[in-house]
Amino acid sequence: MASGGATAPGVTHLATKVELTISCENLLDMDVFSKSDPLCALYLNTSGSHWYEYGRTEMILNCLNPKFNKKFVLDYYFEMVQRLKFSVYDIDNNTYDLSDDDFLGEIECTLGQIVSNKQMTRPLLLKNNKPAGRGTITICAEEITDNRVAELEVSGRKLDKKYLWWSDPFLEFYKQTETGWQLAHRTEVVSNNLNPIWRPFRISLRSLCGGDVEKPIKVDCYDFHFNGSHNLIGSFKTSLAEMQLGTHISPAEFGCMNPKKLKKKNYKNSGVICVKRCQIVKEYTFLDYIMGGCQINFTIAIDFTGSNGDPSSPQSLHYINPDGYNEYLAAIWAVGNVIQDYDSNKMFPVFGFGAKIPPNGQVSHEFPINFNPANPFCAGIEGVVQAYQMCLPQVNLWGPTNFAPIINHVAYFARQACRQNKASQYFVLLIITDGVITDMDLTRAAIVEASRLPMSIIIVGVGKADFSAMEFLDSDDTLLRSPNGDVASRDIVQFVPFRNFQANSVALAQSVLAELPDQVSSFFNSNKLKPPNQANVSGPS
Repeated sequence: MASGGATAPGVTHLATKVELTISCENLLDMDVFSKSDPLCALYLNTSGSHWYEYGRTEMILNCLNPKFNKKFVLDYYFEMVQRLKFSVYDIDNNTYDLSDDDFLGEIECTLGQIVSNKQMTRPLLLKNNKPAGRGTITICAEEITDNRVAELEVSGRKLDKKYLWWSDPFLEFYKQTETGWQLAHRTEVVSNNLNPIWRPFRISLRSLCGGDVEKPIKVDCYDFHFNGSHNLIGSFKTSLAEMQLGTHISPAEFGCMNPKKLKKKNYKNSGVICVKRCQIVKEYTFLDYIMGGCQINFTIAIDFTGSNGDPSSPQSLHYINPDGYNEYLAAIWAVGNVIQDYDSNKMFPVFGFGAKIPPNGQVSHEFPINFNPANPFCAGIEGVVQAYQMCLPQVNLWGPTNFAPIINHVAYFARQACRQNKASQYFVLLIITDGVITDMDLTRAAIVEASRLPMSIIIVGVGKADFSAMEFLDSDDTLLRSPNGDVASRDIVQFVPFRNFQANSVALAQSVLAELPDQVSSFFNSNKLKPPNQANVSGPS
């Protein structure tokens, strides 16, 4: 959840985009038989004592000195005091809620303090403001001025065995800084393989070498251990210029050297890392695509299953109180008001699922809430609200809770747009639901398929239900797999529980939409699609 940009509401001044890299040392060890499994959550303060979660790093298993791979990108306003809070937790379960995980400490600061220091190390504090043992957090800030990225395809050959006859290798790429080596990228683990082929990946030149292709880069190859004591297979130093020489026919090859083996007679290396492709490409930003004519197509899906309760009862999530409020309406207003600015005609198709609908009382998992299949569009967010209010008395809340039909519906149109081979349309599906998914296998398959299309899915959970299924779909740490083993090409699901934001619709919209800019730009960039009307954009620097 760590991408996108948090823009201060109501501020029209130009912002500088800043990328934050997080690491910790000497964290408290809260696990009895292993080490803590830390994660860092970033909170932003919008007003008074109200904090909202902006994003999280990945969780790192069994590690008291984590270097987090995921980075936070924020808009920095020189003239504003932007209050931040970094909270570190030991993750003990699969729930989204962090309150049931062990707290390892936090710091509060301003974005200005981080930017002015470039690198800031602070002691972590517990809730009572006492030190969290010897735990510290280090935050590095870097202004984003260079939008170039390196696209890499990397494999290994004859890596050392670290356990009987195999290893589980992964790579870490480090940038040289004034204060030492800073983690730029960590690959996935390839299990049980001495000749691994890692998935193609992209690293910004800013993160990898500060834009200097001759600057030293350090690469460490490790054998993964579940207990966190990863075993170094070997290391080498190179530069982007050297890696660029590699091709599929003639890869750039680097021997992994293990310091412990250098004195051994006849020691050559601990395996070879092969760079089969390293290409520098200019990357367009979200605003480049929007200003260049890309349309965001916004579809809303509303949960009308029986678990919401009878809409005439004040206990129902669909009950509209005298002020015209319920959680469904609040979520529609908050998210819709932001995203409608990117849709030129502001006509939104809105569907319901899980209800018996007129005239025959049949259960439907994909019905237009205006009951007009030929024209399911509502004019603006006001039109969505009116259609929802008129729909409620006409349907009978039922079940089950099936997501796959509406995901596949939007994916059909995204697939049609994809065939044009242009960055002209991107589709966003907002699902507002009260909980458990009934067709999980079909939903997983639908999301994996949609991950290859210009499409994102936002799920807002209303009510007090168990949202563990939604958290599973929002696969921030590992890419989602379909039941038949297909892996999603990217993470396209963002889940947010509404109860965390009831008092602040601005914070809800910012948190829900935080990942969307990066999802849009990364899809089109990875498919080498430029903004449709490049005359309207300045192009990457």
